[in-house]
Amino acid sequence: MIYTGYVDFWFRHLPLPERVARFAELGIHHLDVWAWRSKGALMDELAAACRAAGSVINSTFDEAAGSLTDALDHPLCLDAWAESLERAQRWGALHLFMFSEQINLLPADGRRRPSFIQGWVRPPARDYTPAQKFANLLEGAARVMELVGKTSVVVWFEALNTYHLHGGVTVHTHELAAEVVRRIAHPQLRLAFDCYHQQRTAGNLIQGLHDCWGLYDSVHIADVPTRQEPGTGEINFANIAQTLRALGFAGKIGLEFYPSTSEAEALAAVRALFD
Repeated sequence: MIYTGYVDFWFRHLPLPERVARFAELGIHHLDVWAWRSKGALMDELAAACRAAGSVINSTFDEAAGSLTDALDHPLCLDAWAESLERAQRWGALHLFMFSEQINLLPADGRRRPSFIQGWVRPPARDYTPAQKFANLLEGAARVMELVGKTSVVVWFEALNTYHLHGGVTVHTHELAAEVVRRIAHPQLRLAFDCYHQQRTAGNLIQGLHDCWGLYDSVHIADVPTRQEPGTGEINFANIAQTLRALGFAGKIGLEFYPSTSEAEALAAVRALFD
């Protein structure tokens, strides 16, 4: 079992590059980074800090990669993915995330809302039926994976929730995300099973872990509703951990939450359940 730390969520009183060493002190050397494009030169600093600490950028994503469900966005998507892949190889990043749509942090009126985890789906250039969106997604994802196949990067496809992300996220359950992974059937395309997103949208976590077995090698944990560590909300993470042990899960546990206490105490709470 490998724990992966989210640099945007932990040690928030420190500059991003300085957080790498703090994670290393806790024994966490696989680090996940949100939204590489907006970080600019900080990504190079993060990569350098990782090399110095014997750590690695485990994953990142491009927040301006376009919407795969919009056929007219595909040229933008492919250009953005080509750039992401070049950057990932430069930084030594192991994974890139793929979503069905681009999620913007600001709504159409440009006014920021008070919740720190709200987002708005990038509006499509034209109206599509749900079936057309899914067909566009499959076509666009397949074309992206042609680019990915020329690299060593592994892509994680993730379903996003409809509670905080407004405007119609096409892939909002792990059933749909799993269907994309199965249909594309590319060895470098895997499912990321995110407990927070799934609980917000559909629940049914344990059945989902069983139904999607063999497709995911990463499980993200954060409790609902506050997106803090296990034990602060409504998800029974003891049963989640027991299910993963019974299945023989040996992948990565993504600590994609805001610690409600010290980072060391939050990690201890996770280890008490999953180790």
